[in-house]
Amino acid sequence: MSLLTLGCARNEVDSEELAGRLSAGGWELVDEGADVVVVNTCGFVESAKKDSVDTLLAASDTDAKVVAVGCMAERYGKELAESLPEASAVLGFDHYPDLAERLEDVLHGKTIESHVPVDRRTLLPITPVERQKSETPVPGHGWGPRVMRTRLDDAPVAPLKIASGCDRRCSFCAIPSFRGAFVSRHPDEVVAEAMWLADNGVRELFLVSENSTSYGKDLPRELGGLEQLLPRLAAIPGIDRVRVSYLQPAETKPGLVAAIARTEGVADYFDMSFQHSSEPVLRRMRRFGNTDSFLKLVEQIREHAPEAGIRSNVIVGFPGETEDDLAELERFLTEARLDAVGVFGYSDEDGTEAEGYEGKLDADTVAERVTRIGNLVEELTAQRAEDRVGTEVVVLIEQEEDDENDCVGRAAHQAPEVDGECVVLEGSHLQIGDLVRCRVDASEGVDLVVTALEVVPR
Repeated sequence: MSLLTLGCARNEVDSEELAGRLSAGGWELVDEGADVVVVNTCGFVESAKKDSVDTLLAASDTDAKVVAVGCMAERYGKELAESLPEASAVLGFDHYPDLAERLEDVLHGKTIESHVPVDRRTLLPITPVERQKSETPVPGHGWGPRVMRTRLDDAPVAPLKIASGCDRRCSFCAIPSFRGAFVSRHPDEVVAEAMWLADNGVRELFLVSENSTSYGKDLPRELGGLEQLLPRLAAIPGIDRVRVSYLQPAETKPGLVAAIARTEGVADYFDMSFQHSSEPVLRRMRRFGNTDSFLKLVEQIREHAPEAGIRSNVIVGFPGETEDDLAELERFLTEARLDAVGVFGYSDEDGTEAEGYEGKLDADTVAERVTRIGNLVEELTAQRAEDRVGTEVVVLIEQEEDDENDCVGRAAHQAPEVDGECVVLEGSHLQIGDLVRCRVDASEGVDLVVTALEVVPR
């Protein structure tokens, strides 16, 4: 059996859970010559769906049976199966606990009824505190003290899921309908998995969820929230850096800002889901805030940690967005001076409220605005990186450069894959997994060119 993963870090965690379940069920994971290829699909946006379908089709060109799982399979289920006969089965999250048996069925030519999608929010109690008692399968939850996970690489950083689902109702987002309502993992379960990751060579934990700021709201009060979880994770022997992802600005309270900025071993890194800053656009998005409130939050972060990394994503071309709205977003980005910004053009998503909005902008206008904001972001983030020249950063070494003496890693303000990297000059003496104190000598866009000063003891 082989396993292919598309999409975000949450999907990467799900794949490692599936690998653990399948290994426990007697399946052997191989890179080539597999009897069955399991494709963990992404169903977030149109381009991700296309990548998932292309991967499924490519896998079907081999002699292996092909099984689709993951978000796209959960979201479209039987519809995907009917349009893609090349797949031997399309399975949803409810199949995960028995996936080893289902693959046996596929291998022996048995027909498996395709997953029939439902709004997964309806499968869990409305009251958050009652969801912990539900037996509805939620990927990455309910393992207890035993870690049901197999690492699929030996990277020194690993994603760690702290929660699943989302209770927000953003008008552009379909994720809650196929990922379900918000459910926190028990902190003891999260810590146990973190300890297991440390024992397997991980030095940086990348905490992932659909909404990390909600962590703990459905748990007993004595178990605490993210502020209480972070020190426990940072204290685990072998873990040198804990990074939090996906914070909602409207839910980011001063205590959480302080906990991230002041807890030793937690990266000064704030992944803020701003999406826009014009209040009229945010209201149509079913979100809260405005330029001034967001700037105050940025100021609060930098009062605690002046060198903190702050990144975000923004959507331009949302239905009804005016030139004034776009100018307001430009004002926010210019004054906030974020370290990294993903710029996305609005497109309709199946089943979302915004799909039915009036005031849609034509594709050319959306593309022009993406280019306009993208160019601004490129200039601003390059300036922010240049400001770091002459400072010191601690870099986690992640790869060696081919045919070079240099190596590549990330500083505390850089998350995996999305925020740039540090090129360590003359770093051939360094090993993957080393933490290295470095001097910043130059910048290239959002990337930094650094010189190693000393290796931080493990």
